[in-house]
Amino acid sequence: MTEQEQFLAREKKFLELRKSLKEQFGKAPDMNALLFLIGIRELGQVREQFTKEEKQDLMHIATCRLLSDKGYFSLEGLDDEGWPHWIQIKKLPPMSLEQQEDMLKECIIGYFERLD
Repeated sequence: MTEQEQFLAREKKFLELRKSLKEQFGKAPDMNALLFLIGIRELGQVREQFTKEEKQDLMHIATCRLLSDKGYFSLEGLDDEGWPHWIQIKKLPPMSLEQQEDMLKECIIGYFERLD
């Protein structure tokens, strides 16, 4: 499969995922919303509200969790409040913003496919 074909296949799967989540939540989530949802799922604590700092932490948790599938992070453990802490075990290669987004999309697709 060419790079272009891989890109188009990934975009199609990503749009299908967003459409599926739109049916559940009434709105198609953007990348930040997807990271937030994954972060909440990984935290395992559902609340009515999170502080701005907690929302950033949830997105960080999601990013680390997603990149752990590619061998970049490993779960170190949980703190006293049950929040996961990750350690970087491999340095990420230099990437453009578009390449970073493409990698995250690929990881997000894989994450949700494993949930099914």
